[in-house]
Amino acid sequence: MPVTRVSDVILYTFAVYMAAVLTISFVAWFRNKSLKDYILAGRGLGSFVTAISAQASDMSGWLLLALPGAAYAFGLGYIWMVIGLAVGTYLNWLIVARRLREQTQHYGDALTLPDYFANRFGDKTRLLRGISALMILVFFAIYVSSSFVAGAELFKSLFHVSYFWALVFGALTVMSYTFIGGFLAVAWNDVLQGALMFFALIVVGLLGLAFVGGISGLEHTLNAVNNGLLHPFFNVGTNTTYTWIGIVSLLAWGLGYPGQPHILARFMAIKDPKGIPAARRIAMFWVIVALLGAMVVGLTGLGVVSHPLDGNDRERVFIYMALKLLPSVAAGICLSGILAAIMSTASAQLLVAASAFAEDLYRGFFRHKAGQRELLWVGRLALLGVAVVAFLVGINPDSLVLGLVAYAWAGFGAAFGPAIICALYWHRMNWQGALAGIVVGGATVLIWHIWLTPLGGLFNLYEIVPGFILSILAIVVVTLGTPAPKEKPSHHGIHARN
Repeated sequence: MPVTRVSDVILYTFAVYMAAVLTISFVAWFRNKSLKDYILAGRGLGSFVTAISAQASDMSGWLLLALPGAAYAFGLGYIWMVIGLAVGTYLNWLIVARRLREQTQHYGDALTLPDYFANRFGDKTRLLRGISALMILVFFAIYVSSSFVAGAELFKSLFHVSYFWALVFGALTVMSYTFIGGFLAVAWNDVLQGALMFFALIVVGLLGLAFVGGISGLEHTLNAVNNGLLHPFFNVGTNTTYTWIGIVSLLAWGLGYPGQPHILARFMAIKDPKGIPAARRIAMFWVIVALLGAMVVGLTGLGVVSHPLDGNDRERVFIYMALKLLPSVAAGICLSGILAAIMSTASAQLLVAASAFAEDLYRGFFRHKAGQRELLWVGRLALLGVAVVAFLVGINPDSLVLGLVAYAWAGFGAAFGPAIICALYWHRMNWQGALAGIVVGGATVLIWHIWLTPLGGLFNLYEIVPGFILSILAIVVVTLGTPAPKEKPSHHGIHARN
């Protein structure tokens, strides 16, 4: 393993960054008067904050750890994932963002996806609200754990502590400012964190490229390691040409976007739906540069890092490069970018999970007349509960960030993506169809991942693909096989807000 150096300057840089984050959180604390303020910032975000917050919360530590690690291990083959993510991001902003913002306000001023589904379809049984809220809690426990694992890898590499204590410190770091400041603090901090992530990837990527001698030097470096690293159709891991299953599986990451609650919450929080086209342009510039930067970091890492990286150690290639190529202050800033990526996503996910519990389970089933201050504190306590479960999921030191993200991403994409798109565009759809799509999509991912993938062959296909397809089929078949709604649900929704 490469020898890392940690100076007092790097530690001070981390301290300054954390002080800034917590200061923003305490300012936001005094602006949170209701659950709506806590989980959607009162629907008051501008285009720029919405764009950067959506992409920063989307990418997480995955962008600076897992994707460079995958490029380091598999080369240009992972460009298919980059393409899928870029296209998925664009289509999500184009076909989902504005309609979701308008419809969630129209149907009872819905604050969460389960709330929107219940109000949109007039579900009196409350099954749709309850099942979708439980799905959010289950998959976010897995997703948040990926951020905690990423934080543990960072702190373990820098401070040479055990994995367990690195995981504890990472989890406490994320929980602290999310608990205090809510959505507003998360969104404001996302701007700072998104800028740090963007800066870190560009700087380390360009320095890595210069270190290996530019494009020609990179080509020589990759050929010296394995000439298959330069070919997007070659799978270095299996030493064979990519099959259609491999390429489709990587491209299919783009299918996940319409179903990610932490990203959709940003669309719901923008102040004016007319600002979405501007936000889309900002978001696309950020995501394309960031994704390409992560690929460059991973590829050049093969020439920069002197010792071969194996297993989950390869997901630390960005860390090793920053420590080797940069002076202490700059290294501290770039490594703060990893912490920023981790915090932006984990905080967004914890917040959505907490809101699903407070709004859709606690208020929806147990305390229909609960006041806003009560719901605010229930949300904060639920946040702590989800964080504890996520900590337990990530306690295995062999956990890979990419594996945890892939599982949770597929779960949300297949469960909620088809239901969201159909709800926004198909007036005939009813609550029975929505419930069928959510259950079938989520169950398919679970069954495929746990029992079918080990069989190999066709079952190596990324589980989001069969999950997404079967979810759509379930929505269409069940909707057409059950009575159409007698009348369009009231825009006042199932219940009025306090």
